[in-house]
Amino acid sequence: MVRLNYWIALKSILYKECNRYLRIWVQTLVPPAITMTLYFVVFGSLIGKRVGEVDGFAYVEFMMPGLIMLSVINNAYSNVSSSFFSAKFQRNVEELLVAPVPTFVIVAGYVLGGVSRAILVGSIVTLVALFFVDVSVFNWLVVISTLLLTATLFALGGLINAIYASTFDDISIIPTFILSPLTYLGGVFFSVSMLPEFWQGVSQLNPIIYMVNAFRYGFLGISDINLGLAYSVLIGLTLVLFTLAMRLINKGVGIRS
Repeated sequence: MVRLNYWIALKSILYKECNRYLRIWVQTLVPPAITMTLYFVVFGSLIGKRVGEVDGFAYVEFMMPGLIMLSVINNAYSNVSSSFFSAKFQRNVEELLVAPVPTFVIVAGYVLGGVSRAILVGSIVTLVALFFVDVSVFNWLVVISTLLLTATLFALGGLINAIYASTFDDISIIPTFILSPLTYLGGVFFSVSMLPEFWQGVSQLNPIIYMVNAFRYGFLGISDINLGLAYSVLIGLTLVLFTLAMRLINKGVGIRS
């Protein structure tokens, strides 16, 4: 009976989260498609002709997995950060805290909502990519597992951001000053092997390098990073952020006044 109640609670949170972004799909699903189309046109079709091949692939083909991953990261993060902070701001989250629902169900509900939006947007961007490149998959298992792990990781990151945020402005600080630089320097538009030796070493500190390269391996079969190391980083960071999110909510950080 208890497990059934947990399942009902999880399903309810997930339904609310999905309904939230689907209700305003013009704002949540269309803009990423337009943005990525511009990336494909400008960087892929125009600049890509001057760049030539990268690691044996046309530049637009090399860039395609990175652009999909970029959209997944941004949407998983923004969906959970904005949704959970809105619940805090409207004091709806207090109803969850007093309900007989364990913390892991609350975390899982919000995270799954972010993951679902990330997968939907990633699928849309993949469809957009079909107009510019012949999309082929080298290893479906790597593509799906990397996608799910990355979406989960950044959904957790968005949740933690929302927990600490005290104003709506705080929601945009991390994406603007940390997330965006890391993603654009995360191997989306270039191969790590193109960097000088010193900067190749520095790039290893950027976690997004591991996600983009693992995802690129799933599509093209090439990677600048050892696949086992990439999975270790992804799984390790996901566990750390999940534990931190659970601890913060249990302690009422940023929630209980």
